[in-house]
Amino acid sequence: MQYRNLDSPIGPLLVAGDDDGLRFLLFAHERRGKRDVKPEPDWEPDRGGLEDAVKQLTAYFSGKLRDFDIPVAPQGTTFQQSVWRQLLRIPYGETISYGELARRLGNPQAVRAVGLANGSNPISIVIPCHRVIGSNGSLVGYGGGLPVKQALLALERGQSRLL
Repeated sequence: MQYRNLDSPIGPLLVAGDDDGLRFLLFAHERRGKRDVKPEPDWEPDRGGLEDAVKQLTAYFSGKLRDFDIPVAPQGTTFQQSVWRQLLRIPYGETISYGELARRLGNPQAVRAVGLANGSNPISIVIPCHRVIGSNGSLVGYGGGLPVKQALLALERGQSRLL
């Protein structure tokens, strides 16, 4: 696994991947479990394999990229994988509720489980968990913090530029 730190307009990001694709795109200040986000001891600094991901993220933050085409390889349960695949289907600039996401998965009663899977997304932004909102339209929960979620949604709606 290779990694690199990326200074972005929404704060520092940890980008990591391997031959299968992007594995992590995490906010450096985020806490996962009981530890701060940082590279695992066996990860190696990027030797160029993450360059395309960084270029696409930079283009996204400048408002020039709407759809990422980098391979992603998140690891999770079968249910988490199904939620993350569904997140990839939410169009740029649009939002859906957790309830709608559960309905799209064929299980409208699984709203809480969908929320947990959404919150466990290891590849923020590229797998757009920021596009999921509360049923009343409010912004709820985001690993990068609600101001970052708001900034990403404003960028996608053409209301601001981050770069």
